[in-house]
Amino acid sequence: MNLKKVGIAVLILGFLFSMAYFIRTNSKSVEEYDTTTPFTSSIKKTAVVTGKVIPEDEVEIKPQLNGIIEKILVEEGDILNEGDLIARIKVVPDEASVYRVQSQVNNLKLAVKNAERDFQRSTDLFAKQIISQQDFDNAELSYNQAKENLSAAQNDLEIIKKGSVSGSTTANTNIRATVSGTILEIPVKLGDQVIQSNNFSAGTTVAIIADLNTMIFEGKVDEAEVGKLYSGQGLIVSMAAIPGEEFDASLNFVAPKGTEEQGAVQFKIEADVTLSESVFVRAGYSANASLVIDRRDDVMVIPEALLQFDRRTQAPYVEIETGNQKFERKDIDAEIENLVSRSPNSEKEIRRFYKKPSNRQRIEDDMVEKKILEYLNQFAKVKEVEVNTKDIRGENK
Repeated sequence: MNLKKVGIAVLILGFLFSMAYFIRTNSKSVEEYDTTTPFTSSIKKTAVVTGKVIPEDEVEIKPQLNGIIEKILVEEGDILNEGDLIARIKVVPDEASVYRVQSQVNNLKLAVKNAERDFQRSTDLFAKQIISQQDFDNAELSYNQAKENLSAAQNDLEIIKKGSVSGSTTANTNIRATVSGTILEIPVKLGDQVIQSNNFSAGTTVAIIADLNTMIFEGKVDEAEVGKLYSGQGLIVSMAAIPGEEFDASLNFVAPKGTEEQGAVQFKIEADVTLSESVFVRAGYSANASLVIDRRDDVMVIPEALLQFDRRTQAPYVEIETGNQKFERKDIDAEIENLVSRSPNSEKEIRRFYKKPSNRQRIEDDMVEKKILEYLNQFAKVKEVEVNTKDIRGENK
């Protein structure tokens, strides 16, 4: 009898557990969606430009004579003042130039001897009052000019051979800084041959000097944004080498001509960077510049996560609450239709532009403030989507 009761109890408990399991596995939880109300804010559309920070001016120091680097007195990174000595060169005379100037010196020595004899003869004749004062003066002038020409030729010969004139306080063999600043690079070493800069040759660069207190940001922007830039526009510059620091900059140059790079037209820009005294910025640091290319104030906005995209067409839409936990899909009219209606002849070009994902994203950003919000003004609440934006794009409605 007891066994029978126990068996009945086991059957009852098994039945109860089975019912509980069945109810648990087949019941559906009621899913409630949170809603969000649009709010008023400002919308800024920014573009990030990749580039580098470089000195505003770099000066190349070049020798005045041909020769060989005999001594280098500075190192890269040294700070110099204008006139400081950088290096010395040993002049290697050009044989053709030496021969030519030496020949001039020899000819002028003969000219001086002849002029001296003429002057002595004129002196005797003038003392005997045989020639006029003017003839005497002309003979004296010719003699003095011949001596001056000889002296100049002898100096030229000495410069060609030694690089300077004996007794001179400044030698062409001394290479000095022409501006104040920091030495960025010394592209030569001891024993290198250098060539002077002239109308026929750019010459050899001995050192590059720049003022690191005056830096600019240099980068390139896409043609889609270049039309929104203007002189004096503010930028925020950040550098990977200096984490946590941001520098204000002011746009001062936009290239009038673009260059095609990988199928896209890019325009060079430059901006003056305001540096902090507590931070040392080296020339050539890679940098990113953020600039506001469009701004709208006092507009109604929603979180970006609420914007959904059709899986098949990628058309944007939102879901509007029409009743208690009842929602209706509202498609966002594509901006492309307005563009086509205003310029029917360019429909093909516009549609080709819109097919590019990056271009479509820019248009969709504009629609957030131009199109989406007009629907939001009609309703009190918006369904909130509890997934990331990137997941929404791949989710089919």
